[in-house]
Amino acid sequence: MLGGSFNPAHGGHLHISRLALRCLDLDEVWWLVSPQNPLKPASGMAPFAERLTQAAVVAAADRRIRVSAIEARLGTTYTADTLRALRRRFSRAGFVWLMGGDNLVQLPYWKRWQEIFHTLPVAVFDRPSTSLRALAGIVAHRFARARLPVSAARRLALISPPAWVFFHTPLDPRSATRIRAARLSQSLKENRPDVTAEAIATSETMVVTAPAPRRRRQKLTAPELLRRIIDTLEDGKAEEIVTIDLAGKTTIADYMVVASGRSARQVAALTDHLEQALPRRVAVEGKNQGDWVLIDAGDVIVHIFRPEIRAYYNLEKMWGEALPEFEAGAEAAL
Repeated sequence: MLGGSFNPAHGGHLHISRLALRCLDLDEVWWLVSPQNPLKPASGMAPFAERLTQAAVVAAADRRIRVSAIEARLGTTYTADTLRALRRRFSRAGFVWLMGGDNLVQLPYWKRWQEIFHTLPVAVFDRPSTSLRALAGIVAHRFARARLPVSAARRLALISPPAWVFFHTPLDPRSATRIRAARLSQSLKENRPDVTAEAIATSETMVVTAPAPRRRRQKLTAPELLRRIIDTLEDGKAEEIVTIDLAGKTTIADYMVVASGRSARQVAALTDHLEQALPRRVAVEGKNQGDWVLIDAGDVIVHIFRPEIRAYYNLEKMWGEALPEFEAGAEAAL
């Protein structure tokens, strides 16, 4: 089962569904179109009937994919409730919950997210720029012992939860956010041909701005970028700065830097300082909370913690050991 707003459904959903059918030996994949995702604003959300119909059009490319409005019929809002209801209604079926790596990163914000892992086995498929964050995140850490090797994926539907698999599969860059941004940009060009505008997608909210002149910034090598990050953290009085060489453990980045700020306020200040010092725009997560901020600078991933949060998750120990390798035979089968 693959759930979401499908606003709109696109080839990326089809890509993950076909991978799931093949890698998990599933009979079919259900697309559960949500009437309204509680984590996304209603503004910019197409009507439910329109999203349902459009999803059916995309899913028609594979007869093994079924589009369902069952969440609307059940009257459930949260995924945890939907999955429990489906388990009761289809007690003899072997279900697997499908999600992208980006959703694994965001899962702690979902209502009763741990129940999802205790209700169904889960298959996670890599998404662009999310592998490292997903595998170093809260969910992966909490359910580390329940993670299975890819070689066990074909029997995942028969395994009692919690059980999950992470697939380093071929990546598909398509996303609903980018599609909506492209449509908005095209609409602007058609309606205001005299104005050049840029549609920027921030989470699920579209903001239209006139592009400001950009200064070309010098691209740094990975070691140069690492040196600048460490210098900036030291300048901001970060504590216990640790560098982890990721060579041979992942292809997502060359280095990981872990540091501490004494308070949420200092963590946020260190984040601001790094954003200004780095040579290009970076992806930042967790800045509002100030407990754990993740900064994806491309060749270097930076984690800034409050001390007690850092001690709890202990990323240095996790990444000091080799990650489970993706089996060569399984990779060839993809």
